[in-house]
Amino acid sequence: MKIWEKSICLALVFTILVSFTGFTARCENIPNHVLRLHILANSDSNADQALKLKVRDRILQESAGMLDGVKSREDAEKVVSQNLEKIRAIAQQEVYHQGYRYPVKAELTNMYFPTRQYGNVTLPAGMYNALRITIGSGSGHNWWCVIFPALCLPAAEAPSKISDVLDQNETEMVCNEDQYVVKFKVVELYEQFRNWIQDQPIFRNSNEQQSTESVSSAVESSVN
Repeated sequence: MKIWEKSICLALVFTILVSFTGFTARCENIPNHVLRLHILANSDSNADQALKLKVRDRILQESAGMLDGVKSREDAEKVVSQNLEKIRAIAQQEVYHQGYRYPVKAELTNMYFPTRQYGNVTLPAGMYNALRITIGSGSGHNWWCVIFPALCLPAAEAPSKISDVLDQNETEMVCNEDQYVVKFKVVELYEQFRNWIQDQPIFRNSNEQQSTESVSSAVESSVN
C-alpha cells in the first residue's frame, strides 16, 4: 500500500477514534498495568514449534510463584529483571535437554501486540512491556500470554486478577469483548498504522533514541 493510501486509511480510522475518545484512552492506559510474556521459536518447523512449547512449559513451571505479592507492573518488572538470567538459563537448559543447540536470549522490551483474548479477558492492541524469550534466530511463530497479572503464570497463593490492576470501566471493557468487537478492531488498525509510520526512516532514528533512553531509565528505576 502506498503512503498516500495509508494516510487516507489513517484519516478514516482517526475520525472513528475521535467518536469514542474515552474508549481509546482506556485502551491506551491498559498497557501501563500489564506485563506480557512473548516466546519466539527458532523457525516454523514442527520440531522448532514443539520446542517453543516445551520451553514455555518449563518457564511457567519454574517461575511458579515468582510474582506472588506483586501489586504493580513496575514491581513485576523489577522482579523479572532481577531473575532475568535465571529465566534465560531455565529456557536454555530446556533447549539443551530437548537435544538442540540454539542459543536463548531473555530480555525486557516494549513491543506491539495485536488484540488478544485470554479466557474471558480481551486485551486491546498496543505497545506493551514484555518479557521476551528468543530461541535461536527467533524466526518462527510466537506464543504470548500475560504474566502480570498472572493470567498464565502459576501462583503459590491466590493469583492476581485483571480487576486488581484495572479500574472498573477498564475491567468491564476487557471482560465484555462481545460488546466492543468493532472498537477493538479500529484501535488495532490504528495501532498498526501508527507503528508503520514510526518505522519510516524519517521517524526511525528519533524514535530509536527515545526508546533507548526510555528503556534504560525504566531498567535503572526498577533495579534501584
